[in-house]
Amino acid sequence: MQIDIKRIDSPVGFLDIAAMEDGICRLDFADKGMNVFAETPNVTITQNNNLYIDELEIQLKEYFERKRKQFTVKLSMRGTPFQKKVWAALQEIPYGSTYSYKAQAAAIGMPKAVRAVANANGANPISIVVPCHRVIGSNGQLTGYGGGLWRKKFLLELESEK
Repeated sequence: MQIDIKRIDSPVGFLDIAAMEDGICRLDFADKGMNVFAETPNVTITQNNNLYIDELEIQLKEYFERKRKQFTVKLSMRGTPFQKKVWAALQEIPYGSTYSYKAQAAAIGMPKAVRAVANANGANPISIVVPCHRVIGSNGQLTGYGGGLWRKKFLLELESEK
């Protein structure tokens, strides 16, 4: 299996994009590192563009310029069935809106699974595009974001249309 990677600059710092032949498999903040693939057997990592990386790079530029509210690049998400269900629900949160972890758990039909939902959000491999930054605490406070709360705040303010 080949994974192409590229690092790009953005208003929230450098982003690492990874894609396979069937879509984007990772978008993360460069200061977190791409070592997630280090222990994956039978993987060749190359610093290449591919059509998905090129497309995402354009879409991210448009997003940060407030010209794009929804991403259309093809994703190749790897995770458990539960994680995939949580990540699909994240993609249903409208641009400029926020949900609580409790509301997200209810949205997937598992209102008592708040902690499990929060853990699945934390394992989201495709930041920004799969908008886990739109999930906040029930009290309205910004909580838990792997990229740091300053990035979560930045992304929410970007989407607030101010």
